[in-house]
Amino acid sequence: MTTRPIPAPQLLLDAALPDGTRADLRIDGGRITAITPVPPGRERTAAGPGARNLDGALLLPALVDGHAHLDKTFLGAPWQPHRETADLRARIAAERQLRREVAGLLPVADRAEALARRMAVLGTGHVRSHVDVDPDTGLDHLYAVLEARDRVRELIDVQLVAFPQSGVVAEPGVARLLDAALREGAELIGGLDPFGFDGDADGQLDVVFGLAERHGAGVDIHLHDGGAPGAAQLRAIADRTAALGLAGRVAVSHAYCLGQLDGRALESTARALADAGVAVMTNGPARSMPPVKRLHELGVLVFAGSDNIRDAWWPYGTGDMLERATIIGLQGDLMTDQDLELAADLATAHAARALGLADYGIAVGGRADLVAVAARSVPEAVAAHPERLLVLHRGRPVLDRLAP
Repeated sequence: MTTRPIPAPQLLLDAALPDGTRADLRIDGGRITAITPVPPGRERTAAGPGARNLDGALLLPALVDGHAHLDKTFLGAPWQPHRETADLRARIAAERQLRREVAGLLPVADRAEALARRMAVLGTGHVRSHVDVDPDTGLDHLYAVLEARDRVRELIDVQLVAFPQSGVVAEPGVARLLDAALREGAELIGGLDPFGFDGDADGQLDVVFGLAERHGAGVDIHLHDGGAPGAAQLRAIADRTAALGLAGRVAVSHAYCLGQLDGRALESTARALADAGVAVMTNGPARSMPPVKRLHELGVLVFAGSDNIRDAWWPYGTGDMLERATIIGLQGDLMTDQDLELAADLATAHAARALGLADYGIAVGGRADLVAVAARSVPEAVAAHPERLLVLHRGRPVLDRLAP
């Protein structure tokens, strides 16, 4: 692995910041070193060498995709028609067969790299990817995505979750594979429907949280179970998080049950999550989406992710996190400017907190992970699907449409 060269100093002129102010930003050594307000009425400043004039275009901190599956995508391979199945178990079985077929067309590492590159040019600077770990693949997908991660390290940062797609206690040997995955480079351990899929909520959570404690790892559990059973598992996850002092390092992905609870049950479950420091990820599903706005009001950290992109689970997905914020906003009836700013936060500041990112955001000393878009405000950026004008990762250009 080679040492990154230090990027040259840069100047971004007349950027519209998320708070509505206009400023010039100086970037040096991959960090923001100065933010200077633009005085009202200042004439357009010519952009010399190392400078880009945004002319009032919106500058955002890098987008953050809090939940993807880089190893599953078919991107780069020939189009694969979607195959319908009856339930979750059938879908997993069908995926096993399909991934063998597609692997013969294009290796996992190449497809993962293609998707990561697409994310990067759309302004995503950080992604958390779940990687299948099961008896069928062993650690092969982990090694493939680690290879892809190294190839794109100048463009995007990739955080990896060892994901037991076939269950934890339902499949013999998975606990040992998860343990190995954490030793080999995964930063977090995942889970899958502890009750609904494994049929043993305590057994799965014992393994997941036991490995998290042993390795000092974070936790991110897929939870599709609905209603009261799903809520009971959320409270069990919150209890274990609090007991192990893992506040801020545990997330539950999907948590459909939160969209099915009445007011009192929702409030008590949300407060348990908030008190324990358990975050909730949503991708804006068509059914049973967690009530983003109400959860936010109750103190739960809610963040966004793409989930599956062009794979065996569904044929959709672009890797555009501003588009994902739009989808969540539409599904969650987020309409006011304040609501649209919350939708943007799900794919920026909230997701950064959930992923534990350091030095994130537009501030002096922060990492220069930035994206400029053809919009004048955050609400417009969520609603209008704007063009990306400039993308920087650690101060290095990933995309530059502003070059003279």
